[in-house]
Amino acid sequence: MSLKDTFLAALVPIFLGFGFVIAKPAMEHFPPFLLMGLRFTFAASILIWWFPIPRGFLKKIFIASLIANTLQYSFTYTGLNMIDASAAVLLVQMEVPFGVVFAYFMLKEKPTIRSLIGISIAFTGVYILTGSPNLDGKFIGAALTVIGSAIWALGQVLVKPLSKEINPLALVAWLALFSGPILITLSAIFDGNTINYFKTASLDSWIIAIYLGFIMQPITYGCFYYVLKNNPLYKVLPIVTMGIPLTGLLAAIFLLGEEPTRQLFIGGAIILLGVVMIVFSNKKN
Repeated sequence: MSLKDTFLAALVPIFLGFGFVIAKPAMEHFPPFLLMGLRFTFAASILIWWFPIPRGFLKKIFIASLIANTLQYSFTYTGLNMIDASAAVLLVQMEVPFGVVFAYFMLKEKPTIRSLIGISIAFTGVYILTGSPNLDGKFIGAALTVIGSAIWALGQVLVKPLSKEINPLALVAWLALFSGPILITLSAIFDGNTINYFKTASLDSWIIAIYLGFIMQPITYGCFYYVLKNNPLYKVLPIVTMGIPLTGLLAAIFLLGEEPTRQLFIGGAIILLGVVMIVFSNKKN
């Protein structure tokens, strides 16, 4: 990866880790589906006007949006709403091993033996982390977060070919345009009375929603898709995801006042060890 691509990729976990954690208090007023629906609707509302309709790609964009945005954020943020943010930011590191698996089957990017060992180690870390007192009785939340990580990795495999054909910000815009209204509709179906959530939400929650939609989404995924266009998935995912634990844990501790347990740190460290093995085991393309 070039220095420019590495720098842009490094920006992603800074914005994403912080946004991931501060979304948790916002979900006290906005249900997960609704908050994510607002996030994507806000992002689309400022980006969509600058780019032409990507004719010939709309079907592929819709499918990618359904998986990478709608399904993934439904699972991940519903899980986040049920568990501590400090645990969630470690569990989402499973995006890397899942990404290697999907890249092998769908992009023919063959993993090395060390990568396979790293995947096994990462899953061992998940097993240990889920035994932390922080997650006692919260298995469903942890499971949803891990499933969301798998769906995210699958989604990026689908997005990668599109990133080579469409302007990165245009891709962010059109993915968001499809997923935002769907998530708001799902919230209306499952959560009910959407207008009441709007009326009763605190100013802080609106500020968080605005940050997620107008700032974080365009910057993080604009940078991510730009870098993804020029580099193999296995080189991009680690840089993007490995910075999230540091940013996320610091935000969870200092902003939310969470107190991660020693078992959580041990499980998280083992997950990161597995991720590091994956990162440094691939041959250059």
